[in-house]
Amino acid sequence: MKLIKLDAIDSTNDFLKALASQDEVENFTTVTAENQTKGKGQVGGVWKTQAGKNLTMSVLVKDFLFSNEEVFNLSVLVSLSVAEVLKSLNIPDICIKWPNDILSYNKKLVGILIENTLKSDGRIVSVVGIGINVNQTDFDELPNASSIAVISGKPFDKQELAILIVEKLKEKIQSWKIESQNFWNDYFNFLFKKGVPTAFRDNDNQDFMGIIQGVSPFGKLQVLLENDSVAEFEIKEVKMLY
Repeated sequence: MKLIKLDAIDSTNDFLKALASQDEVENFTTVTAENQTKGKGQVGGVWKTQAGKNLTMSVLVKDFLFSNEEVFNLSVLVSLSVAEVLKSLNIPDICIKWPNDILSYNKKLVGILIENTLKSDGRIVSVVGIGINVNQTDFDELPNASSIAVISGKPFDKQELAILIVEKLKEKIQSWKIESQNFWNDYFNFLFKKGVPTAFRDNDNQDFMGIIQGVSPFGKLQVLLENDSVAEFEIKEVKMLY
């Protein structure tokens, strides 16, 4: 695993995408930054982080996705890898809030943004951005967020955490062909609020109750509605109220 450590950058995802477009960068090359000034979240959102306290990283993944129909498989493996590493570090009550936020005690610890580029030869190259609240302790402006240091009561080594996550992801990708169904089952087992009556809000600002049934192969959230029908929602089409 090639690790590139930066002091400050606008976006580790943008840096790695630019690097990969110019050179033949080896698979699983990882970029970390002590300070990221223009971090990105899902669908145009912003990822804010305190300089020097947290893990901001991007990982290059090649030769895994071969069609647009498969892209959510990578999201499953990334979120699962992070969740399993945090669980192995004894961070309690870890779950995955669809599609790929990682929570502990209902507090967000991790945000994930995967950007895929279709190459002229048909290959899909992915840049996996992962932001983890590691040693930050002040979340006054982010009441729904916390860090693994706050949850566990002790600081963590950010670089060691990055290495553990990349190694776990590499291991899962290498065994995907024979373990794919098991990984999907594991993802579902980690899923936040699955099988529990939950309040949601749609894009029309309408609130409704539903029960999460699962996630489709294309990454859509499947929700059982009060009329016993199952609706599917894309990212940003629905918000969970909790």
